Amino acid sequence: MADPKKVFLVIGAGAGIGGHVGKRFAAGGYHVVLARRSGAEGLQNLVAEIEDAGGSATGTLLDASEDGTIEALVEQVEGEIGPISGALYNLGAQIGNRALGDTPHRTFELGWRLGTFGLFRLAHALMPRMVERGSGSLIVTSATAAVRGNAGQHSHAAAMGGRRMLCQTLNAEFASNGIHVAHVVIDGPVDAPDTLGKMLGEKFEAFKDHKGEDGVLSPAAVAETYWHLAHQPRSAWTHELDLRPWTDVPWWNDN
Repeated sequence: MADPKKVFLVIGAGAGIGGHVGKRFAAGGYHVVLARRSGAEGLQNLVAEIEDAGGSATGTLLDASEDGTIEALVEQVEGEIGPISGALYNLGAQIGNRALGDTPHRTFELGWRLGTFGLFRLAHALMPRMVERGSGSLIVTSATAAVRGNAGQHSHAAAMGGRRMLCQTLNAEFASNGIHVAHVVIDGPVDAPDTLGKMLGEKFEAFKDHKGEDGVLSPAAVAETYWHLAHQPRSAWTHELDLRPWTDVPWWNDN
């Protein structure tokens, strides 16, 4: 069993940011618990890659939109593996580009469940344990929609805006207990095969070629930033930051 004082939980452990964060924290000596909604084979491969590199990992499939699943996972990890020192909430909440009239109530609610309510549930289950221990970190992946609402993004912008405000309220309540909450705006496309890659399909490689070297966010580079956030001295905590490729042109306006 890994050192029970060094367990890191990743909710949303795909092949992009979540998976790379898992690999980075495993390389740093943590036992990482990787949770994702689907893709058992990909999850198994990620765990094997971490173990082959000398790290320690556990993988589990989790539908975070279902009541009780996040809470049960926290309980299981704390009981069977060890105290969770840090966690990453990395679930997307994008339900597609939809006009208001094409956004049913249940579809809007799904974005909220993934974007805001799931984070609330994780905090509700995890924060009391971290308070008791007097330390912990919660890193939250967010999106441009948290600060900028576009047409067709009613659900996504509302969910991500709520995510941002929830991070602020959590920070306001728990920072004094030694718990670091960091909200990270991913302000650009990420080189992730199971998100942007699936969305663009055959155009994915051409898109990256068009953007040029370092023109899309490297998930491994993002993971390095997350590692830094989780280990910042208390005298200089970052609550919110944004990450984007080097180009000065906003990627959503790039023609």
